Amino acid sequence: MRHRNLFMGIDLGSVSTNILLIDENEEVVEKLYLRTQGKPIKILQEGIKEIHKRLSPEDTILGVGTTGSGRNLASMIVGADVVKNEITAHGVAGLKEREDVRTILEIGGQDSKIIILRDGIIHDFAMNTVCAAGTGSFLDRQAARLDIPIEKFGQMALKSTNSVRIAGRCAVFAESDMIHKQQLGHNSEDIINGLCQAMVRNYLSNVGKGKEIKPPILFQGGVAANVGIKKAFEEALKEEVIIPEHYDVMGSLGVAILAKENWEKSNATDFHGFDLVNVKYEVKSFQCEDCPNQCEVVQFLNNGEIRGRWGDRCGKWSELKNTRENLLA
Repeated sequence: MRHRNLFMGIDLGSVSTNILLIDENEEVVEKLYLRTQGKPIKILQEGIKEIHKRLSPEDTILGVGTTGSGRNLASMIVGADVVKNEITAHGVAGLKEREDVRTILEIGGQDSKIIILRDGIIHDFAMNTVCAAGTGSFLDRQAARLDIPIEKFGQMALKSTNSVRIAGRCAVFAESDMIHKQQLGHNSEDIINGLCQAMVRNYLSNVGKGKEIKPPILFQGGVAANVGIKKAFEEALKEEVIIPEHYDVMGSLGVAILAKENWEKSNATDFHGFDLVNVKYEVKSFQCEDCPNQCEVVQFLNNGEIRGRWGDRCGKWSELKNTRENLLA
């Protein structure tokens, strides 16, 4: 196999861990989707090990980027060159898919977001707040409760012939309303379709509130696999909703592209190499009481030695040099 120069993107979230590799032409050559299962360090190491198995000895990793709620943790483990939030990562990946994209709808496992772009620049964005009613994990739970594989949820919604309205502004009320509709005798197809419509209403009235949603519209995130949600968006917006080929790993695709751009400027990488799968990592935290903010400071340890800190608002701990004296905090 010929030698390939590759760039790795990692999206470490609370529900899923996505690892993706692109080549110098920004084409996806490998991707991996794993459930985080509340064990981000273990799952990330297993994912890196699996990705390594798929490569040839001639392949070289020239750069790594991380995103997601666990981006700082992932960065410490792999030695990332670029660390970006999900808004930037999804925006970059969306522009890769369509240079003229003006709206990105993203629904992941634990959160949802909307990104407004104008002339190739992120212009505005919003994320959901506290309710899980508009997220993938809520759909997963309802699929399990109805004993229907989540992969069939969307297709069942398309078979609906009768409109059933589900209250979707709150996860608790939505579930209660679904149970009530079941007790009234509505079939599963109509209830699932009603749930898809409720999720879209909830998304547009909370996440998309006040946003100018213009085409082209991309739908990204794991929930984009649900054709029932896509149809409900198109009916509500009266616009075509486009699903990118790599809709489920767009965050990791975005940071992989940014890692490539970083390497083109620096010709250097901090990637720790694939031996990182054999290192013992640990995370501890403490509450800083030096000011009223009382930040929870996270400490990352590699084989018992502190390698980095984050979580402080003032930078007192995260900017501290990792000398042995300072690491005793």
